[in-house]
Amino acid sequence: MESGAEHQQQLRSLRDFLLVYNRMTELCFRHCVSNLNYRLLTGREERCLDSCAGKLVHSNHRLMSAYVALMPSIMQRRISDYEASIAPASQDSAQAGLAAPTALPGAGAPPASSDPPVGPAAPLQRAPGAGT
Repeated sequence: MESGAEHQQQLRSLRDFLLVYNRMTELCFRHCVSNLNYRLLTGREERCLDSCAGKLVHSNHRLMSAYVALMPSIMQRRISDYEASIAPASQDSAQAGLAAPTALPGAGAPPASSDPPVGPAAPLQRAPGAGT
């Protein structure tokens, strides 16, 4: 059984294919079909459509093969750039931590106060004259 992520990926792929197909169809139709008075295509229109669709399919295959060939190097460069941008930030934070250690607010002993404690840890106090 397929997972939800695989199903979503398949839907995206189908959507992308249909968008490319629709664009190609519209482009070739506008370029090649000039006479809408007849139900059938003329020989010239049919040859033009075959040529147009063939060129677009061929160029799409070339584009996709170039994308597949270049994508690993692009991803490796992005990873390297990301790691390079993270390294100075982590070094700066490490140096700041060694140079001036400071206590975090709320860490350690609570601040001295003359007010009675409030909240769940405070004992329940009743007002004078209050019954059970």
